[in-house]
Amino acid sequence: MAAKVSYDEVEVGTELPAQTFTVNRATLVAYAGASGDFNPIHWNEKFAKEVGLPDVIAHGMWTMASAIRVVTDWAGDPAAVVNYGVRFTKPVVVPNDDKGAVIEVSAKVAAKLDDEARTVRVDLTVENEGRKVLGMARAVVRLS
Repeated sequence: MAAKVSYDEVEVGTELPAQTFTVNRATLVAYAGASGDFNPIHWNEKFAKEVGLPDVIAHGMWTMASAIRVVTDWAGDPAAVVNYGVRFTKPVVVPNDDKGAVIEVSAKVAAKLDDEARTVRVDLTVENEGRKVLGMARAVVRLS
C-alpha cells in the first residue's frame, strides 16, 4: 500500500488532524504483555513512588507509538514513515481511576525534504495535561 497523500499537494505548514489517546492501568497491563516490558514502574504504584515517580507511568514506547498514529492515519500507510524519533521529556502519569491519562497529539508538515524521494518532515507535539511529554518528535514520511 502506498501513502494516500500526494507530495505535490502538501505544503509546509499543512496541519494533520489532531488526535487524543487515553491510557489507563488496563492499557498498561495489555501493553506490557504485548511488548514484554514488565518494569514495575508501569504497574506497581508502590514501586513507582519508591523510585521517585509521582505514580505509575505509561511506557514511553506506548506514548511514542500512539503519537505516530497521527502521521500513519494521515499518510494512509504505516510503511510511509521512513524515520521517526523522539526525546522522552516528561512521564505520562496514569492514575488508578476510570479516566486514566490522555495524550493530545498534533502535527504539521515542517519541511519538504526531497522532491525526488517525495519525503517530508512532520513535527509532532505530544502533550499530557498541558505538558510536553515528547520532545524533538519528528517523522520523515514518503508520500505518493
